[in-house]
Amino acid sequence: MSLSADIYAELQRADTARIAGNEGRVRVCARRAAGMAARDFLKRHDKYPSSSKRNLSSYEAIQELAAFPTLSPELRQAAVHLTMPVNSEFHLPPGIDLIFEADKLIRGLIE
Repeated sequence: MSLSADIYAELQRADTARIAGNEGRVRVCARRAAGMAARDFLKRHDKYPSSSKRNLSSYEAIQELAAFPTLSPELRQAAVHLTMPVNSEFHLPPGIDLIFEADKLIRGLIE
C-alpha cells in the first residue's frame, strides 16, 4: 500500500468509528493518519530524528510537527488539537473534530 492509501484507510476507519459512536477509536485513527503524514513531512524536510533507533509514534510525530518553524498557524493549530489530552470524561473541548483536523493537516502537508 502507498502512504496516501494508508492515510486514506485510517481516515475511513475514523469515519466508521464515528458512525459506530466510538470517539476513542476516532481519536486513534485520526491521530494515526495525521502521524503518517507528519512523519513523511519531517523526513522530506530532514527534521526526522535520525539519531533515534525507533520510529516516532504518530502522537510524537505530530508534536514534532507542531514545533516546525515554518508550519502555518492553521496547520500548527490542527497539530495542537490532534495532541490535546481528553478530560476526565474522555472528551475534547467542544467544537474540536479530530477527523476534520487530521484531514486539514494532511492536506496542508501534501500540498
